[in-house]
Amino acid sequence: MVFFDFFKKHDINADFREYESLPGAILLDVRTPEEYGEGRIPGAVNVSLQTIEKTADVVKDKDTPLFVYCRSGVRSRQAVSALQHMGYTHVKNLGGIAAWTGDIERD
Repeated sequence: MVFFDFFKKHDINADFREYESLPGAILLDVRTPEEYGEGRIPGAVNVSLQTIEKTADVVKDKDTPLFVYCRSGVRSRQAVSALQHMGYTHVKNLGGIAAWTGDIERD
């Protein structure tokens, strides 16, 4: 990672279009189950950062494209690093749902 990439803002809306274009891609919401229940991007699967190792129960194929988001982008950045260490090969940090302009799905 280049130092300045740390400060790069992600355009969650543009990156979501990339997610939609990849068949079989999975959208991971790494916020807490409570935050997830309050509202999420439609189609997202919740695996909180605290339980990121459980991704292996949800996504068996390590080559599956994973698109990860949280509230602000901090936890998703940590999750991307953890997922890469777990052997996932196509992981992208979408950043934070706070910048999402699309529909929100609620319980």
